[in-house]
Amino acid sequence: MRTRSIVCAVLAAALTLTAATGCRDSRTGDKAGAAGADNHVSIMVGGIDKVIYLPAKLTDQLGYFKQEGLDVKLLTEPAGAQAENVLISGDVQGVVGFYDHTIDLQTKHKCIESVVQMADVPGEVEMVASDKAGQIRSPKDFKGRKLGVTSPGSSTDFLTQYLASKQGLTSADYTTVKAGAGQTFIAALENGGIDAGMTTDPTVAQLVSSGKGKVLLDMRTEEGTKAALGGLYPSTSLYMDCGYVKAHPQTVQKLANALVRTLKWIHAHSAEQIAAKMPADYANGGKQLYVKSIKDTIGMFNSDGRMAPSAPHNSLKVLGSFSPNVKGKQDTVDLSKTYTTRFVDKAK
Repeated sequence: MRTRSIVCAVLAAALTLTAATGCRDSRTGDKAGAAGADNHVSIMVGGIDKVIYLPAKLTDQLGYFKQEGLDVKLLTEPAGAQAENVLISGDVQGVVGFYDHTIDLQTKHKCIESVVQMADVPGEVEMVASDKAGQIRSPKDFKGRKLGVTSPGSSTDFLTQYLASKQGLTSADYTTVKAGAGQTFIAALENGGIDAGMTTDPTVAQLVSSGKGKVLLDMRTEEGTKAALGGLYPSTSLYMDCGYVKAHPQTVQKLANALVRTLKWIHAHSAEQIAAKMPADYANGGKQLYVKSIKDTIGMFNSDGRMAPSAPHNSLKVLGSFSPNVKGKQDTVDLSKTYTTRFVDKAK
């Protein structure tokens, strides 16, 4: 009996010590986990080597994320529709992509907001195969054609549908082809997989320089965007889940600080200096061509990360004219919940 009592006492003491240690480790782990969650951020970029999304990688290259105390992991997915799905699933904390996804997702009862709005124009170009340039001179010639977009449901798909709708056409009047970006888009245009399609630099510069494609519509400037879409169309943004933004305001502020600092850096440097900071493999078409693609596109970026006042309304108008998710629901969309300027207003 005495031996059994001693054994029980030892076991009880051991259990008590283990429980106490376990609680202490758990508390420490929770704090470390919370800190890690705040400092470690995964961001999906809708095509990390596209010039329209250049600020994301440039910020990393300049070291601005680290200087804010952040460990940012940049991932890439060439189509915006897939990028938003990864955000919704909770696999990443943010997406660098087109602002219009925040409107589309709100109609699906998802609260997503742009916290840094880097551009007020799409930076997209409608390219036409050189041997079809005489036949396709404007969107009214889209009928019966194969038109390339990065993927169905992407912003290039949205914009293509809008351009067609302005000419009285619907998506049923042409064939939508998932052409991706970069080399897959170039190959599709070259081998007849598409007659025309929407893409960005550096793909545009490669097609023009090689003579394989010609510019049909240029939305890299305010003038070109207003002519094509009737107003500004905000594109490149860092958008995040509203719940995450509310729960991690300090982290979002640090991200805004870093990205706004990069936007200012862009406006103070030449295309050559910007290209020199980017990974060498981004210039797979050659250094001079990459510099040209930056020079042709860089004007789309603002210097403060703020949303232009009229831009969200034009995005809603464009989406409301054809998007099955938005059409007829424009009055239910609260644009004030699709973006915020409170972080860029405080950016250092």
